[in-house]
Amino acid sequence: MAEKPIYAAGLDAGSSKTRLVVCALEEGRLRLLGCASVGSQGWVKGRIFDQRAITDSVLAVLSEVEATAGISVDSVVVGMGGPTVRGANSRGVLEMGYLREIDQRDINRVVDRATRVQLQEDRMLLQLFPQDFVVDEHPGHRDPRGMEASRLEINVHLVMTSVQEHSTLVTAVNQAHLTVDETIFEGLAACYAAVLPEERRQGIAVVDIGAQSTEMVVYYGDSMHVASTIKICGDHFTRDLAQGLCLSFEDAELVKLEYGGALEESSAANAVVDLPTPESREHRHAQRRFVNGILEARAAELFRFVRSELARVGMEHALIGGVFLTGGAARLPDLCDVAERILPCQARFGLPCQVRNGMLTGIQHW
Repeated sequence: MAEKPIYAAGLDAGSSKTRLVVCALEEGRLRLLGCASVGSQGWVKGRIFDQRAITDSVLAVLSEVEATAGISVDSVVVGMGGPTVRGANSRGVLEMGYLREIDQRDINRVVDRATRVQLQEDRMLLQLFPQDFVVDEHPGHRDPRGMEASRLEINVHLVMTSVQEHSTLVTAVNQAHLTVDETIFEGLAACYAAVLPEERRQGIAVVDIGAQSTEMVVYYGDSMHVASTIKICGDHFTRDLAQGLCLSFEDAELVKLEYGGALEESSAANAVVDLPTPESREHRHAQRRFVNGILEARAAELFRFVRSELARVGMEHALIGGVFLTGGAARLPDLCDVAERILPCQARFGLPCQVRNGMLTGIQHW
């Protein structure tokens, strides 16, 4: 009798696009069954303001995926980001009383104590990431089970978010007739999609630049050290162009996508950009260097925030693996060059797994 297939579905309810991917788990690998993307509604500055609009976006993308994959999707893992997500370090301590062997129950107890932190109002624990165990004052252990000790400590990184924002997102997905299996930090999802495990051990940062929010995670060894959000996002680049060129937001977005780059010097001195203008107005243009100069200033500000986050945890010189840029707004040309000017490490774009014959086979960088 053939085994019942195991399906996995991931939903990215982003502020610009709502995306859904459905895969089947076969022999330890994922086979892509279908994916779709639709425009998002209901978000302002990375936060939900219209729950029903988000439900409509999820229903639209669900309909497309089910038609492509030929299956009915009942449950999803949902990514969550935005300005309400914050990370913080915590520690749990377990006095065992006498020298004995550490077992799984001790691990569970010390982890539970690490999560007993006083949260502010409207805050909840989204995810917990162990960093290392300290066994009788000896740090740096990944798995202390089987070791003998009288005292066990654990260092963890806690990712927290808004209770209201989390509840609203889950309810919006539920109203699209989907069960939410789990919610995860979108920065973490981008890290696992675009960075290999051996690269994470070298020390890396992933900056996931979205339309209305930017998430950042930092790994060193096998441990997460930073999970945070940065207040510069893709829409800031567009607004800068709209103000600098006297355009509407929509026209500025078109100019950014068609002509924009993050380095002013990359454009020829005589290159010009035709600006969208109403029929009632005289045709206008702008120097391409001026356009890119506006974008370069905002890109530099973004990576200065990244540098300050790294400095806060003493890791500005520890990223041997470099910085990976992901997200829709990271497609801006020359963004890696700006990152390398400000951050003391290499920068590259991270792309998700390649798909060959419907199978997810590996990760590529460019």
